[in-house]
Amino acid sequence: MLTCPNCGKRNVGEFSYKGSYNKRPDAAASFDKWVDYVYMDENPTGMNREWWYHGNGCKRWFIVDRDSMDNLSHKSQWFSEV
Repeated sequence: MLTCPNCGKRNVGEFSYKGSYNKRPDAAASFDKWVDYVYMDENPTGMNREWWYHGNGCKRWFIVDRDSMDNLSHKSQWFSEV
């Protein structure tokens, strides 16, 4: 189960995981920094801040703070609240 900030608690099959949330580099950042931002996902163990998309629901992107050790402990929020 995953909680959408708009629709509430739903089956995780309604959602798509889109990677770790990382702070966007400054527009003048080096090419290497942009490559890391776009392509490199560390996927650490424990609490992670992640992008999720509710494709079978409200069709909105949101952020989830999720514990990858149990996949149960999480907090969902809109990007504007991060």
